[in-house]
Amino acid sequence: MSRRQATERRQTRETEISVTLDLDGSGQARVATGIGMLDHMLEALARHSRFDLTLEATGDLHTDQHHTVEDVALTLGKALAQALGERRGIVRMGHAVVPLDEALALVAVDLGGRGYASVETSFAGQRVGELQTDLIGHFFESLAAEARMNIHIRLLAGSNDHHKVEAMFKALARALDQATRLDPRLGGEVPSTKGKID
Repeated sequence: MSRRQATERRQTRETEISVTLDLDGSGQARVATGIGMLDHMLEALARHSRFDLTLEATGDLHTDQHHTVEDVALTLGKALAQALGERRGIVRMGHAVVPLDEALALVAVDLGGRGYASVETSFAGQRVGELQTDLIGHFFESLAAEARMNIHIRLLAGSNDHHKVEAMFKALARALDQATRLDPRLGGEVPSTKGKID
């Protein structure tokens, strides 16, 4: 079976994004967005999903981070959708509960073609590192929309904002690792009673 890879680019007057994604990788990442905490989270996402990810972004950070964070998520989501193709033979659904010290995050995903995100979390501060905390939920919403996947994220415990964010990204990674795996019992069939996922 051929490797499940994709390259996506997005260029607007506000940002320029390039993403290369390999779902059958080993967790290698090269990420540069201009936002250190976002780089760290995307590297964690790649490492714990076992995806190989190369992502470069330049944006109007002199304005604020919104356009860069949103467009990174949109482009990554589009690359994930492209790499999955018709989604034949995949497990499709996955979930993970991940602790990081006092923080505990639960994430469930369904790669069934319906873009939707439900994110329940709260942060003590307006930023974690350089990253604006009000953009974290929006990142997941934008990712879900373009990847055509359902994401539910629940922060079950936590007091440190860095730990909360990192637990959520790692839980998403582990859920995606599970959901994107090929199930040999399916014999390449689409995992849906409809016979296709669109």
